[in-house]
Amino acid sequence: MVNKKKPKKRTTSKKPKSPTFEDCIDVIDLEIKKRRSKWGLTALAWMDYDDVSQIIRIHIHKKWHLYDPSKNLLPWIRTIISNQLKNLIRNNYGNFMKPCARCAAAEGESGCTIYKTQCNDCPLFRNWERNKKSAYETKMPVPLENHFQEVYSISNSSSLNIEKTAGKIHLKMKENLKRNEWLIYKYLYIDNLSELETAKKMGYKTSEKNRSPGYKQIKNIKKKIIIKVKKVLENDEIDYIY
Repeated sequence: MVNKKKPKKRTTSKKPKSPTFEDCIDVIDLEIKKRRSKWGLTALAWMDYDDVSQIIRIHIHKKWHLYDPSKNLLPWIRTIISNQLKNLIRNNYGNFMKPCARCAAAEGESGCTIYKTQCNDCPLFRNWERNKKSAYETKMPVPLENHFQEVYSISNSSSLNIEKTAGKIHLKMKENLKRNEWLIYKYLYIDNLSELETAKKMGYKTSEKNRSPGYKQIKNIKKKIIIKVKKVLENDEIDYIY
């Protein structure tokens, strides 16, 4: 009798199951919070770290299909967070800063070993002044003493009454905003409630873990409100000089 050897079963190594973005949201949020100190642009009033965190989350979500589950998740997440922070800082400041900041000839804040001062005698400075200076000054705050003439040039016969102006803006916005927008405007900017208190007043909820109720709705409506307020001010619909 010939013993027939049984064919060996082929063992196929199963690929590890890829976790979903939602499964890892707590880990992602923790890693983002750890890097709060890396965000140095606190002068950008329109972009606080909550906005930065949301931008990073969205970016990670878009890149999620590129994650290899056979590799450690944390280094992959940390790399994306670090790169996004660098990109945001570059896009909001680095692209507009004076070339002198990266020039070996620069001395102090305004000196130059070649041209004595940082001025448009330098072709790099001249190009920056022509194309990027206005964007730089719009994005970055400057001390009031550098703009003494502009700040104190309002005639003494005219004055700005902040309370009256705010009251006029409130009335104007009540006319321009939808009902839910107006309620949120009132709670946030007249009653001075927090976003969480406003969300509770509006009855907003959320199904996401570790999220404040209605944070998405509040943020989206706040953006619409700001756009409408800016439009009213740009169209000179408010007389703020008395």
